[in-house]
Amino acid sequence: MSARWAGVRAASPVSAMNTPLATHPGTVPAGDATRYRVLGAISFSHFLNDMIQSLILAIYPMLKGEFNLSFTQIGLITLTYQLTASLLQPLVGLYTDRHPKPYSLAFGMGSTLCGIVLLSLAPNFGVVLLAAALVGTGSSVFHPESSRIARLAAGGQPGLAQSIFQVGGNTGSAAGPLLAAAVVMPQGQRAIAWFALAALLAIAVLWRIGGWYQRHHLDAGARAKARPVAASPVPPRTVALAIGVLLVLIFSKYFYLTSLTSYYTFYLITRFHVSVQSAQVHLFVFLFAVAAGTLLGGPIGDRIGRKRVIWVSILGVAPFTLVLPHVGLLWTGILTFVIGLIIASAFSAILVFAQELMPGRVGAVSGMFFGFAFGMGGIGAAVLGALADQRGIEYVYHLCAYLPLLGLLTVFLPDLRQHRPRAAAPTTAG
Repeated sequence: MSARWAGVRAASPVSAMNTPLATHPGTVPAGDATRYRVLGAISFSHFLNDMIQSLILAIYPMLKGEFNLSFTQIGLITLTYQLTASLLQPLVGLYTDRHPKPYSLAFGMGSTLCGIVLLSLAPNFGVVLLAAALVGTGSSVFHPESSRIARLAAGGQPGLAQSIFQVGGNTGSAAGPLLAAAVVMPQGQRAIAWFALAALLAIAVLWRIGGWYQRHHLDAGARAKARPVAASPVPPRTVALAIGVLLVLIFSKYFYLTSLTSYYTFYLITRFHVSVQSAQVHLFVFLFAVAAGTLLGGPIGDRIGRKRVIWVSILGVAPFTLVLPHVGLLWTGILTFVIGLIIASAFSAILVFAQELMPGRVGAVSGMFFGFAFGMGGIGAAVLGALADQRGIEYVYHLCAYLPLLGLLTVFLPDLRQHRPRAAAPTTAG
């Protein structure tokens, strides 16, 4: 083991692999040390992965002009990418809960690499869709498995770990539009191929992470004959209701975010007549705010409770979304920054809340929520694109402004801090 990766071991004299709960992939005892180097590596990989994804969104104006696309076709690109990711993610998470594949992260990034190279060479709209599908396939493997790594490295701070992991992705999403404006827009479609280097770097980092996962968790799990199955702190009916509410909140968050990530540049160009480069800078500012909000949401949830964070991040953003369609360019930039900062704090809190409702199923829960988020983003892009073609892009923002009001449903979530975990039921590993 190299000196760099030796530091990821727990500070405790007793290794995590000798702790019974640690033998089950995705379960980490609260007293275990937080492995910041692993979290940093997986966050950096998330940065590279989501930078590539946001690059696709940022070059929509170029693709629209190059292939003479309608807003509906723009929405179909996002739909293809998001649905490919969303449909596969729960299946990947469920399968790897039972059959962990440490090196699957690197192979998933290989699909992203193929997609970005194909996009740089795409001669028509159909090949663009195929490239988007390959990038989506890579994401379907990356997100549930990397979320599991973050959970394993969390120690007793799962919210902080998810925020560190998520902020890498959101920072990458923010960097994509800037790189598109600096590299792709001046040089054209072929310049997209330069971003294959980012995918290759991510593959190298993810291969090392897979090795850490293999050594510190799977080897111990293979030697264990009995694995405890953790029980939810609340009754099954409450779990089902809470999961349903969380999915509705994910719908409201990602449907609204899609209106900004996919169509914000078009909105600014149409309403305020700014240049493409200026619109991409505004998109960067919004995505930077999303990254900052993501970093804050997890640790705040660890301290004050995740339900409170969910309340503020979904419902609390409603006044700003309702005002946004009625202000000028300056206030549009300010309000979108505030909206991004607040609404982004929700996902880490929602994901960890769901993992605590269904302990021992980190891959399945992560895959379900990432997949649903991607699916809502894809469907939202297609629906909002068709609506923009029929009613205009400004109408889309008037309509979507009401989505955060669904945050009122947070009242139906249980307060998990009031429930002690029920006794774990031992079972024989199959």
